[in-house]
Amino acid sequence: MSTDTPVTYGSYLELDQLLALQHPRGSQQGAPEHPDELLFIVVHQASELWFKVLLAELEALRGCLAAREAESALWRVQRLNALTRIVSAQLSALDTLPPQRFLQFRGYLGSSSGSQSVQFRAIEAASGLRDPHFVQVLREHGEIPALVQAELGKPALQDLFLALLEHAGVAPDELYTGPGPSTLFLLAEGLLEYEQQFARWRFAHVQLVERIIGPGTMGTGGTLGAKYLARTVTQRFFPVLWEVRSRLYGAATGRA
Repeated sequence: MSTDTPVTYGSYLELDQLLALQHPRGSQQGAPEHPDELLFIVVHQASELWFKVLLAELEALRGCLAAREAESALWRVQRLNALTRIVSAQLSALDTLPPQRFLQFRGYLGSSSGSQSVQFRAIEAASGLRDPHFVQVLREHGEIPALVQAELGKPALQDLFLALLEHAGVAPDELYTGPGPSTLFLLAEGLLEYEQQFARWRFAHVQLVERIIGPGTMGTGGTLGAKYLARTVTQRFFPVLWEVRSRLYGAATGRA
């Protein structure tokens, strides 16, 4: 960087460019700018910025797991959980959007849908979704984006964690037995917390969509709207860790 130009808050964050990226469609089509369309745009743009950070943290977490650095991985997953809570919480801003006001500018959205977010799909893939149904949903929008395809080609978090356990000579069931919590136990719990935070994020999205357009209304991109979103809440990133709980309960109660 040139030393002739001082770095300011605005120049460092490129605020002139950032704050010029909100273009309500209503005003572009000759109608008065709807007062709530700006809120709608900013919430989604902010989400995409956080998605970028989440993807970077997921990559860093993968690196820690692959390097068998349990303590660093624990710190990374704690940050990941904090970021996921932030992304979920910011959706509440749209709880203030009444249905009738959303309908006033919904037509400007065209065929756009949150399901088309490449970064969100990449986060799902990086977290562990690899099943045929997930891949089929991706292909419904055409060719799988390069970013998502790249994440699908990398090891899933669960596979890396299980490899870490194997390297340490610890079976998944042994995380929940013994004298007390270990780093690996805390890491496993952190990963499950991430999955739960992600599910809460999905559930918050379901409730938001139902509140604004109703539970039976089609989404803007031709999706099933809230019905489709509700189906995704039960998706698992770490099924092995959940199975451990079932086995432990079955062994304790005699219900194998």
